[in-house]
Amino acid sequence: MTHIKTKLGRRAFIKNSSLAGGGLVLGFSWLNSCKPKVAEALAIEIEMPKEWYEINGYLKIGDNGVVTIMSPNPEIGQNVKTSMPMIVADELEVDWKNVVVEQAPLNTSLYSWQVAGGSRSISSSWENLRMAGATARQMLKEAAAKAWQVPVEEITAVAGILSHEASGNSAGYGEMASAASKIEVPEEVELKKISDFSIIGTSRKNVDGKKIVTGKPLFGLDVQREGMLIASLVHPPAFGMKLKSFDAEAAKQMPGIRDVFSIKLYDDDYKKMAFHFTAFNELVVVVGDSTWQVFQAKKALKIEWENNADITDTMTMFGNDMKVTFPAGMENSESHTAKLKELTGLNAKVARKDGNPEAAFKSAAKIIERSYSCPFLAHNTMEPMNFFAHVTEDHAELLGPTQTPEWMESAVSEVLGLPLEKIDIQMTRQGGGFGRRLYGHFMVEVAAISKRMSAPVKLVYSREDDMTQGIYRPAYYATYRAAFDADNKLTAFHVKAGGIPESPLFANRFPAGAIDNYLAEDFTVDSNITTGAFRAPRSNFIAGAEQSFLDEVAEEMGKDPIDFRLELLKRAEENPVGEKESNDYDAARYAGVLELVREKSNWKQTESGVHRGVSAYFCHQSYVAQVLDIVMENNKPVVQKVTAAIDCGIVVNPDAASNLSEGGVIDGIGHAMYSGLTFKDGMPEQSNFDRYRLIRHKEAPKSIETHFVQSEIDPTGMGEPPFPPIMGALANALYKATGQRHYHQPFITDKPPLIG
Repeated sequence: MTHIKTKLGRRAFIKNSSLAGGGLVLGFSWLNSCKPKVAEALAIEIEMPKEWYEINGYLKIGDNGVVTIMSPNPEIGQNVKTSMPMIVADELEVDWKNVVVEQAPLNTSLYSWQVAGGSRSISSSWENLRMAGATARQMLKEAAAKAWQVPVEEITAVAGILSHEASGNSAGYGEMASAASKIEVPEEVELKKISDFSIIGTSRKNVDGKKIVTGKPLFGLDVQREGMLIASLVHPPAFGMKLKSFDAEAAKQMPGIRDVFSIKLYDDDYKKMAFHFTAFNELVVVVGDSTWQVFQAKKALKIEWENNADITDTMTMFGNDMKVTFPAGMENSESHTAKLKELTGLNAKVARKDGNPEAAFKSAAKIIERSYSCPFLAHNTMEPMNFFAHVTEDHAELLGPTQTPEWMESAVSEVLGLPLEKIDIQMTRQGGGFGRRLYGHFMVEVAAISKRMSAPVKLVYSREDDMTQGIYRPAYYATYRAAFDADNKLTAFHVKAGGIPESPLFANRFPAGAIDNYLAEDFTVDSNITTGAFRAPRSNFIAGAEQSFLDEVAEEMGKDPIDFRLELLKRAEENPVGEKESNDYDAARYAGVLELVREKSNWKQTESGVHRGVSAYFCHQSYVAQVLDIVMENNKPVVQKVTAAIDCGIVVNPDAASNLSEGGVIDGIGHAMYSGLTFKDGMPEQSNFDRYRLIRHKEAPKSIETHFVQSEIDPTGMGEPPFPPIMGALANALYKATGQRHYHQPFITDKPPLIG
């Protein structure tokens, strides 16, 4: 076996010899071996009693050679529960068929990065997971070498079997695990060469697949405990309102209702972390024996609401304090649009400026200007928000779907008045996340309710609760301008982008660095409508707007859309404007996916009746190019096929990565075509799927092909990058099919209500 050596200081490991049964605990700290700017952690804990051998933190090795690998990160459908253990198993050199995977609990002393967000689960832990497996393998090899009195260099490890060819000795991992507990933690370990991977880079089925399709209890809504009560909440009907008073007498008399009361989550002076954020701090709680009884009792409540005053909160994001303003008043979508348009015409904050764009526009022979917009979006996970808690005087157990268990632990601790070590958070599989479950206010809510009731409680949101509670994708607006000289050459590029309450602008992304005169500006509008991360934050709008506009520029210049983008990327690579390092993207990798999608889609050989659009984008350190094909059937556009080319570094599990690509494509088409959340007098006008439109099965592409760039670069993001660019490819294909440009999402606005 060929290896590459990676140095590890002894401080990267923790060895605990105090376990019963002569076991070994081997802890591996991500913090001590991580690359600069990465503060993640991993741990291996190996405990081996006399008859069987358990690695409590990460690996359990049975005397029959079966290995259980713990998966530390939340599983929200991105398949990390399969892919992360694959990395450990490959370096451990165990046959995948002998691997069992379990979800690890929250344990920051072992795993200090247990977050599902930013498409970072694999990329942040790649080297550390590899070292975890390689270290365990090396210690097993040293144990075998000592037992057989041979040099460790002569020991091979293949598929869970240790062998020494010259002597003919061999043993399974289980036979050597106890002896390995007496081996000094290695100062150095050797990682495999990429060419020697046997599990990484191969497709493995979802380890929960059979349980999912056979309906086994995996999700938060499946949780059942003896004596468990059900709780549900009532929040204000409109943003900008708060609780004044309530009358619960009628509700309390209804069958199965145990109590009705109000809760205030956070004290006014509590400095919240950004992910502790909640739209409504004071809520009415109904607790009863069943979901049906509780939901019915909510309808019997008589509640009086009142208007909020202006609110300014101080929040902290990764150690940095920030002021967030929530203005008083009842907001409307019409006024939102008017305000965004108004600010587009005013001076904004300059985020980047190259050359002299003002002079270039002033002397231009021709200027084109286009504006793009998108509405608020609700995350609409298939599984609505829910969580279980059982709080006693000196302990709190929480169980359910969350993307940020560690970050929410401190909020639970604050509200309950319990130290962190008294709080136990377990993770279930999640029926979708998309960023919504980064904000775990529901964990704090259920903990407070359980404490009040002195009983185990499961909090369940209805779909209406979920869709009207807030934390939406922001509404955005962007205006692009391009200037041309008398020879029809592009001389200047200007983007001004803003949103409610944040701007979608990435000033240093393509085409920054490729155009002599470049100006990027942004602005924001305060709002009391709460927003948060939504799959590929900011990129989920700006990519489609940018790529649609670039197609118009290419058309104006009489150039092929892919050729035009490649020309700009060549300039950014060979003769960049400004400092090359100031550009967020790698122009060569960017061009690589465009060239690959051109080849795989047969771009130059479009069939008759097929109308094609292209888009390419960089985010989460990955590059995606997509070609979308539309045909017209009964005078309506039908997405026939999408071809995607992706550079996300080494692909751990190709099937899982392809699934993420397909999901991103379908999700992006659906949101661009149909979805939108609007407001009237502070109230969401859509509260369920009878009014909020999502894509239907028949509207999904008939075929999606995903091609990955063969790479030896460490893995980069995959869950989010396929989502943003498809909206641009769709808009560009629709133009080719219908002759109509689409600037404002959702593209189809004349849809009738689905019901009624």
